[in-house]
Amino acid sequence: MPLRIGYVREHFSSPLLQFAAEDNGKTITLVECPSGTGQLISRLTKDEIDVAISFRLYSALTDPLISGIANGSNKYKLIGSYVTTPLNWAVATGINSKYEKISDLKDTTIGISRLGSGSQTMAYVMGFQQGWSSESMKFQVNNDIEGLIRSVNDGSTSAFMWEWFTTKPWVLSGEIRFIGSVLTPWPSWLVAAQPSADAEALKEFLTTLSGYVRTFNSEESRATKNVDFIKAKFGYAEEDIIAWMKTVGYPEDCLAIPKNVIMETLSVLEKAGVVKAPEGGFAVENFIEPKVVKLT
Repeated sequence: MPLRIGYVREHFSSPLLQFAAEDNGKTITLVECPSGTGQLISRLTKDEIDVAISFRLYSALTDPLISGIANGSNKYKLIGSYVTTPLNWAVATGINSKYEKISDLKDTTIGISRLGSGSQTMAYVMGFQQGWSSESMKFQVNNDIEGLIRSVNDGSTSAFMWEWFTTKPWVLSGEIRFIGSVLTPWPSWLVAAQPSADAEALKEFLTTLSGYVRTFNSEESRATKNVDFIKAKFGYAEEDIIAWMKTVGYPEDCLAIPKNVIMETLSVLEKAGVVKAPEGGFAVENFIEPKVVKLT
């Protein structure tokens, strides 16, 4: 039976989409999760997908996956890496709102896609950088990008956070404005799976995905076919695709996770008030599926 792969349809998922197109349903089936990482995690816990990979992502975002396990979830474990570079989160507000910079957002209500999503975790990180207490931050769940855009324009929220290039089309159409951006303090994407999923099938999936990732990540592909693929699939402007390609990096081996990625992410999340370390500290072994992943 093909593995059910939860993903978000955006430019980061290009290697996965190329894999799925050639696989043609033999070993994997893609399940789109447009609301992001919160929806990916929800579907993992409800046994609606076997693997969460890609976006808020493919793989899912590093921070919500790790914070979920740290806060007690045993419904999934980390099994690999997908994107090794930080994610650039735009801070967006309504086209006619009064907010002009991130500091203006103090004590306002921030829009998020779901509780526990990357959009919420990064709002905490933004607040931490600004010196705001996590207890003072307020959120409104708006489910998806369309709901988030409506909320900043009807005034029910002050701003929301979403990946920069994904959000830019709504800036160009005059629906929202950027007032800043925040980089994740960790590599942006990990891969998670249900503990009950077949370990050998997961290893085969990640091994095959690694080949597509290495091809996509090569200098030749970056200079040629990647731009055409993303332009055709997502309709982004060529200049934006080229700019994004200069910032993104992928792993050589999707089966490997650097131990320091997990521990450093936990350190930042703890400072931001998202997780609380147990007595004796966190044990990295509690976050991974040892039958699949290689800690480096």
